[in-house]
Parts: sequence; structure tokens; C-alpha cells
Amino acid sequence: QRPVFQKPGGEKEFLNEEWIIEDRSGSAEYTNYVYNPNVSLSISQQRERLPVFKNRIDILYLLEKHRVLIVTGETGSGKSTQIPQYLMEAGWAQKGRMIGVTQPRRVAAISLARRVAEEKGCLVGQEVGYCVRFDDCFDKDRTKIKFMTEGILVNEIMTSPLLPSYSVLMLDEAHERTLLTDTSLGLMKKILLKRPDLRLIISSATLEAEVLKSFFHSDIESKHISSEILSIQGRVYPVEVYYMTNPVPNYVKAAVETVVKIHETQRMGHVLVFLTGQDEVEEAVSLLKEYSRNTKNTPGISSMYVLPLYGSLPQSEQMKAFQPFSPKVRKVIVATNIAEASVTINGIVYVVDCGFVKLNFFSPKTSTDALVVVPESQSSATQRAGRAGRVSSGKVYRLFREEDFKQLPLFTTPEIQRSNLSTFVLQLKSLGVNNIAQFSFPSAPPSRIIINALELDYALGALDKSGGLTELGMKMVMFPVPAMQAKMLLTSGEFGCSEEALTIVAMLQIESIFLFPSSRRAEARKAKYKFSVLEGDLLTLLNVYNGFIQKGKDKKWCGQMFLNYNGLVRATEIRNQLRKLLLKYKVPLVSCQGDTDSVCRCIVAGHFAYAAYLHYSGEYRTVCGDHPLAIHPTSVLYTQKQPKWVVFGELVHTSREFMRNVTVVESSWLYELAPGFYQYGTDTDAARGRLL
Repeated sequence: QRPVFQKPGGEKEFLNEEWIIEDRSGSAEYTNYVYNPNVSLSISQQRERLPVFKNRIDILYLLEKHRVLIVTGETGSGKSTQIPQYLMEAGWAQKGRMIGVTQPRRVAAISLARRVAEEKGCLVGQEVGYCVRFDDCFDKDRTKIKFMTEGILVNEIMTSPLLPSYSVLMLDEAHERTLLTDTSLGLMKKILLKRPDLRLIISSATLEAEVLKSFFHSDIESKHISSEILSIQGRVYPVEVYYMTNPVPNYVKAAVETVVKIHETQRMGHVLVFLTGQDEVEEAVSLLKEYSRNTKNTPGISSMYVLPLYGSLPQSEQMKAFQPFSPKVRKVIVATNIAEASVTINGIVYVVDCGFVKLNFFSPKTSTDALVVVPESQSSATQRAGRAGRVSSGKVYRLFREEDFKQLPLFTTPEIQRSNLSTFVLQLKSLGVNNIAQFSFPSAPPSRIIINALELDYALGALDKSGGLTELGMKMVMFPVPAMQAKMLLTSGEFGCSEEALTIVAMLQIESIFLFPSSRRAEARKAKYKFSVLEGDLLTLLNVYNGFIQKGKDKKWCGQMFLNYNGLVRATEIRNQLRKLLLKYKVPLVSCQGDTDSVCRCIVAGHFAYAAYLHYSGEYRTVCGDHPLAIHPTSVLYTQKQPKWVVFGELVHTSREFMRNVTVVESSWLYELAPGFYQYGTDTDAARGRLL
């Protein structure tokens, strides 16, 4: 059945062959440069065509007069690339100081650095550079503009609290309200009180601007921090929004059908599809590629090039989404919310919005995180729709009804109110913030989440009884990995398996090690089985890495074994950086020489809070809270005899809650290695384990 959409107040739109297509092939906006209408112009002319150029003087004037400038404007107006250059050209990057620009995602930080370097006529790493987790390209003596992820900024504040290397900080995409965004805002508010010469620019969606402005005047201490809001008028073409007339049972299938009908009936222009996660993206990409192959020589149907875009995709693959294509080829980008605001893909005319997003939620009751698919907010839907009106008039197809849209929350719940804050608490403690509850947050987290984080950090040995950082806690803060993984690394020498722990933690930073091409899934599963071990997923990852090293990091071998070559190369780089940190803190680098119990015990030392036992009903239950769980189908343990006790890395909520990155353990290890977290007793008592 064909998707049927309803335009509010208008006629139904059936995506069929009879749809009358407006012929605009001769207009200026449909030249060979539809992907960048100004590409034929010089760099300076391109910059002047951007909407933000009209506000150049306003930005510089307001920054002279005010400590904080909140800039609002649609994505694509040039805020991220141009404002740092205006500041540099006006002399804000002199006397050895830089202009720092934060981004929520690494792909945005890198791509923006490349674009700005191109506009400045320099190589990345010279006047313009970037720094993301486990990867940097800048020169501390030459770089004037540094793009970075928010986590890098927080780490720099921990090592240099007043940020003496910067004259201006720009927090871009602040409306996303990630945990690190709110952390950065709270810390910058304190730094501004100590550094009157420092300026802060916040880039945000319009509706969040007043909220952010009021945050900087929320207490007596900060009332003298002057701030102003500047709205940039974007160059936005009309966008028509269509809704489904009836709910769809499968939005992935509906998204694919909608793209097919757009391709067959609508004028040329690229398509951007929003889905919730990697699995959905890959499923849709596979179906669309199959359609493209089947219609390759069909008269009247132009070529289609389908590309995925999600956070764990190798960087080289991500960048393909931004490359220009022939005007005779329709590019279809199937993405997660990574494409919602942080990056701009030129040439998008059509947007297909599934209406959902995958978010991380922390449950204090079970002390676990879970990735959950939830309805998007109205603000998020508006951001997605805005992707369609950049180069011409566009159309947005929402795979839900108009009445459903009206029921959506206005904004997405800030991450700080739904996340595990154990690592965040340690970071604040390292900065001298002893009373976490009194720290100035743009949106205060629930007290139960803070208490849970303090309890977990204490159980990890990172905090003492008075709530202060222990020596171990001070070291854990310096590792760019979650607190539980940092504990695992720092205690690995005691278990005689630091080499193995390094490998496992490095591999955990890569989301997609195993590849499952749709046409060769059976072969890929057999290849994965060759690495599988009964101890679980983390030791399986250890086997994969060791095999990669033994084969001389051979790309061909990775292809034969259906492994992510770029991901494995990155894992080796991450491992080397973590190894340097272990050497710095004098952790002995030793191998267990095949003693898998040592490795599993080391894993428990960090992940004891994420433990589950096999219930007599045949399902798993969390030790904390007795919450029902199941082993994820992608786990190597899924087809094995069910172990009695396990620890896991994360939960994914789909039809039920599934454990991923599962390791087989002994119940006695939990009592032995986390005596401050569990009470010792019978297996039944432990199953009802509670926090002391």
C-alpha cells in the first residue's frame, strides 16, 4: 500500500506516478552546483552570500559590550564557520590565545575544521585545527581557531580551570542540551566570574535563547555578567510539511516506501531520512540499494546513490555524505539524529522523518543505562524539517499524524536529567565542586540520580566516606572513558591482565567492529563465530584485536572476516593513548597469558553494578532491582547455554530490554570485588542485592 500523506488544511498527497511535478530544471538554483549554489564563486564571495554576513558588525559590537552573546539562527546560516573567522579577523586570537568552538559530535568538529581551513587557505592543524577524543590535529603555537567536542573542553577545564589559552569560547548547538553541554555551561558561568576578559558565545535554537540568557542571571553572584541575544535571519525557502493519514506499523518500511515514491515522482533533489539507530539505518540502506540495483536500467528512473550516516560509522564513510554528486544522481542519506543540527548536507530538498529518536535513560532503581526509542520533541521535528529548505523549496514527509505531532513534548528532556552521572560527578569533584547539588545547572538533575552517582563512585573507590576524591578517583578522572572502564584499567595490574584490559577498553570505544552486509549475513555470522568464546562478548573482542595484530593489520583479512578495518585501526590508536596513561600512573603492563578468569575478574571490578543473574523463570534479572532482562541477539552468548551470572556493558530497549557486551562471571566475584555495593549471602539473597 502506498504511503498516503495529508498536508494540513490541504488535499491528500498520493506519492504516485500521476503527481504533477513542477519543472524547475532551468532555474538558477538547479544548476550543476545544486549541492552548493555558490561553489562557482570565490571563497570570499561564498562567505558574503551566507546570511550571517549581514550580522558581522553586530556580532563584533555586541561581543565588545557584553560578556555572553547568545546567537540564534537556522542551521546553514553560517554561524559555525563564519563567527570564529570574524573573531579571528577582528583580533580576538592574538597574544597566543585561541578561539575555541565546541560541537556535540566529533564528525561536526572535524568537518567544520576542514571547511574553515579551506576558507582560510591553510592546512588543517595550522591556523585552524580540531581536537576530539583520541584524535587531534592542531598546533598550540600556531592554531588560532580550534574546533573540539564538548568533552575536550571539560577535560581542558580540569587541567587548566581558567582556560588561559582562550580569548573566546563558542558553545555551538547548545540547544541539543547534551550532558556535556550543560556541564560546559555551568563551568563557563563560574569561569566568567574569574576572567572578565573572556567572552562566551552560545549558538542555540531560537526557542531556547531566553532560557539560556536567564541562566546567566539566575543568582546574585552572576548578575553582573551581561548578556545579549542576536537573531540571525536565515536563508530559508518554503517547506511544505505532510503528515500520514493513518499510523504506520513499521516506520522503517514506510520510510523506504516514501523514498521510493519520491524518487519516482518528484523533481530532482537529495533526500534525507531520519531513523533512530544504526540497525534501522543499515536495514533501510540495504532495501534502498536493492531497489536502486533493480531499477538501474529502467527508463524514466534516474540513478540513486544511498549512504548511511551515524555516529559510529568510520569517519571516511561519514564524509561521503557531504561529497558532491552529479546533478543526474539523487543522493539519499539515511541518518540518525546526527544529521539533525550538527552538520549541514547541501542539496537536501526532501526530508522523511520517522518521528522517533533513540535516547539514553538512566534508572536509579536498577542503576543501569538503557537506550530507548521514544517519540521526538516538537523542537526536534522542526529542526529535521529545516534540513529541507536550504537550496530551494522543500518537502517534509512525517511518518505520523498531525494530531500526534501536537501531542509531542515541546523540547527533548536534557541529557543531564536522564543520564548516569558517575563520571560527571568525578569531573566536578576534581574541579573543587564539593556540593554537587548546589552547582549551577541550566536544568537541575533529579536528586536521586545524583545520589546514585555518588553511591556508585564510592563503591568504585573513587570517593571516600566524606565524598572527597580518593587517589584512585583522581586518576580515574583523567581517563577519557566512562568511570567503570577507567576503574577496570587502573586495577588491571592487580589482576595481572593490563594488556588485555587495554585492548578490551579500546575496542569498546568502537561501536561497529563486526560487519553484516545484507547479502552475506550468513557468512558474516560464521566469521564472527570463529572469534567467539564462552566467556562472552568482551573476550571475543579481545580475540578479534589479537587476530588483527597477528595478521599485520591486514585490510584484506578484515574484509574476509567481515571486520571494520578502520574501526580496528582506530582501536590500536586508542589503545596506545590509554597505554601511555597507564604508564603515567605506574600501572604494570602485564599479560595474563590466557588466564581468562583474571580478565573476567578485572571486568567485574569495573562493571559490578551492571550484574544480572538467571532467574528460575528462564529470564535474566538485574541484581539491583530484580529488573527483567535478556541477552541481545548479537551477543556471542545468545545461542549458548545460559550462564548463571553475567555482567553487561549497556542495555538496549526495543521489544524488551536486552543486555549487550555481556561477560560470564561468578557470583562470589561480585561479593569479593564490590563489598561496599553488595551484601554477602546466599544466591537468593544476592539476587535481591541492594545498596548498602
